[in-house]
Amino acid sequence: MEIKEVERNKKQYLSLLLLADEQENMVDRYLEHGTMYVLDDKGIKAECVVTDEGNGILEIKNIATDPDSQRRGYGKALIDFISSKYQGKYSVLQAGTGDSPLTVPFYEKCGFSRSHVVENFFTENYDHPIYEAGIQLKDMVYLRKKLV
Repeated sequence: MEIKEVERNKKQYLSLLLLADEQENMVDRYLEHGTMYVLDDKGIKAECVVTDEGNGILEIKNIATDPDSQRRGYGKALIDFISSKYQGKYSVLQAGTGDSPLTVPFYEKCGFSRSHVVENFFTENYDHPIYEAGIQLKDMVYLRKKLV
């Protein structure tokens, strides 16, 4: 297994990016100024995009694992890699996600705790309703983890 930075042609991974953020113009808001990593394990299995949000905060803007490769630890491996790589350079790693029974527990297992909520983020910023595990996502839940 190898994790490598993608510096050019990030949209070649659009199918993975859209798994985590299903509206392309929303991905376009952060993709080019973000730092992208892919996890290769006999083929690309997962990706992650992080951005510098200022004040010592690094944010996971997008993280996704190919559906056929989920539940094998690839997402956690990417978060562990990011946490280790940026430890000492940032004080906090944060992620914003829908209040979903699939994603929130994943982040909590990776050491994140709930921080704050941006109400109506999904209903105001996406051109269609977004559902995950049968639940319409309305609010963005931010989770944080200290990088110490």
